[in-house]
Amino acid sequence: MTELQTAARPRRPRPKAVTLTDAAAERVREIMANAEKDYVGLRVGVKNGGCAGQEYTFAYAEQIEPLDEVVEDKGVTILIEPKAVLFLIGSEIDYETTKLASKFVFRNPNETDACGCGESVTIIPAAALDAD
Repeated sequence: MTELQTAARPRRPRPKAVTLTDAAAERVREIMANAEKDYVGLRVGVKNGGCAGQEYTFAYAEQIEPLDEVVEDKGVTILIEPKAVLFLIGSEIDYETTKLASKFVFRNPNETDACGCGESVTIIPAAALDAD
């Protein structure tokens, strides 16, 4: 009698927590190229504030923290703060230019409300993803 051998099932790649449009990736590359020093990526998060309750944050990242979610998309490294991951799952970051402003814009399926000025949002965390 032989023992049944079970082969380890290969893990399917996890979907990226956030993605970038071509315009956003290009702008991030420009910003990083013109930064005063070398950074490992752009840190994205969510903080309490604004009239709708929460605001998106961007900052240069000098290092990858142990619990950061690291997203590589279109040649850009995005680091998501651990407490923000469930708020940002499924988001697309775009960069829009109008006659009056240029800014990064989040298209976040977890948003439930936004203020009139567009600077703050209400976000409900996404359900935890299945671990396969």
